Amino acid sequence: MTIELMIPARRKDLGGFEVGRVLPWTKRRMVGPFIFFDHMGPVNFPPQVPRKTDVRPHPHIGLSTITYLYDGEIVHRDSVGFHQTIRPGEVNWMTAGSGISHSERFDSIREQGGSMHGIQAWVALPESVEETAPGFVHFDANQLPSHTDKGLSIKVIAGSAYGLTSPVTTHSPLFYVHLELDAGRTTDVCGGYSERAVYVAKGSVRIEGEQYDAGQMAVLSPGAMPGITAIEPSIVMLLGGEAVGPRHIWWNFVSSSKDRIEQAKADWKAGRIKLPVGDDREFIPLPEDPPPAAQPM
Repeated sequence: MTIELMIPARRKDLGGFEVGRVLPWTKRRMVGPFIFFDHMGPVNFPPQVPRKTDVRPHPHIGLSTITYLYDGEIVHRDSVGFHQTIRPGEVNWMTAGSGISHSERFDSIREQGGSMHGIQAWVALPESVEETAPGFVHFDANQLPSHTDKGLSIKVIAGSAYGLTSPVTTHSPLFYVHLELDAGRTTDVCGGYSERAVYVAKGSVRIEGEQYDAGQMAVLSPGAMPGITAIEPSIVMLLGGEAVGPRHIWWNFVSSSKDRIEQAKADWKAGRIKLPVGDDREFIPLPEDPPPAAQPM
């Protein structure tokens, strides 16, 4: 069997716009180290979009966040001191480690209006580096390895795939790839990893005779090497890697230890996690148990 299961994106209202939440899911918490996967948009914001649409300062531990856009732009600020606007095809990779806070705001879109479309993913850190120092890196679109062929575009965001290796430093074996296929174009799914998934961000594709539409993730069986054929012009994300072991997730905190999550909750409530530099006048309070849907940024 090629496809282990299909995970549908579930719509979640974040107060200003909706996202499609794919991971975690009740029947599949992780794919490799990927523990969280949100599809943002596509959505068109009018000029003067309310500030409630922004993701106010909030904390993370034990993970790396990856923001990747197809359209629009987001302004990132964090407690380490980084201030970086991300645009389509670029990568913002933030490692929370022992603790970081950040905000994601729609400053330019607020002024002019515009579209937003992208993916927010979280990668759980291996236990040996869960408490690493927090950090942030940004890569422009032309810094990521890519390959184009007739009707096919491949960009490797992180890890190695299709003979290409991203400059993004990862803490465990993983891969994350952006594919664009014209209608009728076929390509194989890359191998070399024990856990892999195919997510359709736009359009429709066929895998082993089954159709998958935008908002659906196909988790592949171990060792399966199916082809992906675009039924219409499509954007597909490939992701996965090697498992890092079970993880607890509470709100924006990820850890192998429940006690560590309780400590992070206490630290945020007591103000012991620094707020983002240049964006420290508001924050998202610690929610009551049970927590609401995790912040996507």
